[in-house]
Amino acid sequence: MILPDGRDLRPGKVLCIGRNYVAHVIEMGGREGDQPVVFLKPSSALIADGDDIVLPRQSADVHHEVELVAVIGTGGKDVAEADALGHVAAYAVGLDMTARDLQADAKKGGKPWSVAKGFDTFAPLGPLVDAADVPDPQALDITLTIDGEVRQQGSTSLMAFSVARIVSFLSSVFTLEPGDLIYTGTPEGVGPVHEGETLVASIGGFPSLTVGVRR
Repeated sequence: MILPDGRDLRPGKVLCIGRNYVAHVIEMGGREGDQPVVFLKPSSALIADGDDIVLPRQSADVHHEVELVAVIGTGGKDVAEADALGHVAAYAVGLDMTARDLQADAKKGGKPWSVAKGFDTFAPLGPLVDAADVPDPQALDITLTIDGEVRQQGSTSLMAFSVARIVSFLSSVFTLEPGDLIYTGTPEGVGPVHEGETLVASIGGFPSLTVGVRR
């Protein structure tokens, strides 16, 4: 992964935020919390623009979730919210793919979401954009189309927890390291994907992310 400053970093922790858009929380039947909901994906879930999402045999209901992704360039622990955006080197559009049926079973049993979120190819990541070219990460339009039809559309202004708040909170739990990726949550409109479809994820001013779906 080449950062805008030329550093070639291996992607580190893939840190993900759930329930960060109120409308999505409502559509999933959840409730807002007073701090971010955090889960992790393995780096083996990452794929790039032009690659394919592979539907796992263990799931019959894989869903799309389009997200703003922040890439950590400067590590730190207990980062103040006022300083947090200075630790972000780049942004990208990404997809948090979810085996919804497996996630539902895990929720019923009070179990972690790791399997439902962590299959290979379940973290598509678009081309990186220098953070210096993104003056306000809370003022970005975000869209997902499938075969040309808009399925998700929203704005990062609707996040319950801002990027700065997320970075600060995560650094209070994990030491952030250069190359860590933060998937910041999805707006409403999540739904299933099917073999043969083409997904295009976009954020205003960013290069888009295009991936196929196969078994």
